[in-house]
Amino acid sequence: MMISQERIAALLPHGGAMCLLDSVTSLDAERILCLATSHLSASNPMRRNGRLGILCGVEYAAQAMALHAALTASAVARPNRGYLAALRSVAFHRDRLDDVRDMLAVEATCLHQEMQRAMYGFSVRTGARPLLDGRAVVVLRH
Repeated sequence: MMISQERIAALLPHGGAMCLLDSVTSLDAERILCLATSHLSASNPMRRNGRLGILCGVEYAAQAMALHAALTASAVARPNRGYLAALRSVAFHRDRLDDVRDMLAVEATCLHQEMQRAMYGFSVRTGARPLLDGRAVVVLRH
């Protein structure tokens, strides 16, 4: 399965350069795997002083979670907004994303979902090397 950046941009509330994900390579009811190269762009809107800190990886994961919710929900139950309510057990395995020269693999796994909220496990990695991982609680607005 390959979902293009154009389709991703249509499903996420982020526009232009803030739409960070390039494609979806795998999707099922519990899990999504996305690829991204926007961390390499000098015009990435999250860069500060020419650097893209590792904390920005949480936004990559949040977009993967939002995309998963949009792609797996029925048309009637599709959330129109989601908000990160809490982060848990987040581990950063390096300081920056902009010095990672390979494509990012951004994975989100739905651990539990109710009508108004969901819990996801997430990871951002390059190849087999983890960059950050953790869990998030997302509040869904319908």
